[in-house]
Amino acid sequence: MFSWLARMAAACWRPVRRYARMSKDEEGGDNDDALLWSRDIGKHSVGEYSIAVVQANENLEDHSQVEAGPHATFVGVYDGHGGADASRFISNHLFLHLMRLARENGNISEDVLKGAFLATEDGFLAHVRRTRQIKPLIAAIGSCCLVGVIWRGTLYVANLGDSRAVMGCLGRSNNIIAEQLTSDHNASMEEVRQELRSMHPDDSHIVILKHGVWRIKGIIQVSRSIGDAYLKKPEFTIDPSIPRFRLSEPLRRPVLSAEPSIYSRVLRAQDKFFILASDGLWEHLTNQQAVDIVYNYPRAGIARRLVRTALQEAARKREMRYADLKKVDKGIRRFFHDDITVIVVFIDLDMVGSSVDIPELSVRGFVDAVGPSDFSDLEGINGNASAVA
Repeated sequence: MFSWLARMAAACWRPVRRYARMSKDEEGGDNDDALLWSRDIGKHSVGEYSIAVVQANENLEDHSQVEAGPHATFVGVYDGHGGADASRFISNHLFLHLMRLARENGNISEDVLKGAFLATEDGFLAHVRRTRQIKPLIAAIGSCCLVGVIWRGTLYVANLGDSRAVMGCLGRSNNIIAEQLTSDHNASMEEVRQELRSMHPDDSHIVILKHGVWRIKGIIQVSRSIGDAYLKKPEFTIDPSIPRFRLSEPLRRPVLSAEPSIYSRVLRAQDKFFILASDGLWEHLTNQQAVDIVYNYPRAGIARRLVRTALQEAARKREMRYADLKKVDKGIRRFFHDDITVIVVFIDLDMVGSSVDIPELSVRGFVDAVGPSDFSDLEGINGNASAVA
């Protein structure tokens, strides 16, 4: 009986595994980087995508996902800090909240996307409340959150933190132009510091320059996140005997926000692809350098190429070869670069409204398997709506 079930499971899984072309660094030989994972190419509702992740921390704090189906595409990059609890929670819940709200509202919109973010925040804070007695420092764990959704020919991008979305647009001379779609919510930005000071006029220490780096309350750089409960609600205050998380005065109101910045636009013929990446990529590559690489090299493996280029630059800054950097183990590797996640999404607008068979697949970064995704909540919505050209 067991062997029969095993054969049945294998037969059902085999069609899915055909689409699961993902691996650790694939070039082999001396080029292997045991901490680099990639899926070279996959299909989504209006094109193809490529994803790559490199680990630097002892425990990978980045989580990411691609949800591909015939009616919509969802991609997310979740750059955790203090641990992986928040980024993992987002990966497990945000997409599900989006599908639930899309069904309830009959569409996908900026408000629906914002609602999915806030529901995920509420859920994680409830999780912190339940578990902090056995894991007190979970109140200091948070994550940036960057999401892109394509539905009916419109791109929606929502962002918390300093991960970044950049569009590659074709210019009049057939040159590729980088258009940044998100703003970095980081205290290093003057406009972010001004926003914080205007929101906290009675707090002269809302942003502090510490060792040459601007930090909110002298602790954290990002001004928006999922989690970081101790900077949002007094009930999550951490034992003041831990200096790293000690506030100079009791928390009177939240100093971080979980309300995302949201951008949307109908996709145009000039829009060729967009890149979603954690700040580890942008620390080493400019927006224009990144889109030039994507535009000038084959699609397959392009996310891995971006990660490798960033690693080569990180090695150069430390006056070493990438071949030597690849020998540095996780944990120690964090002194050279951050965890880096990159998703490149190509846009082929002639596929909008087409009958191309796109399997519903869910891909999680750095996990060597895929499973079915569930866009079934969108089927009725799409059935009652005309496609956007």
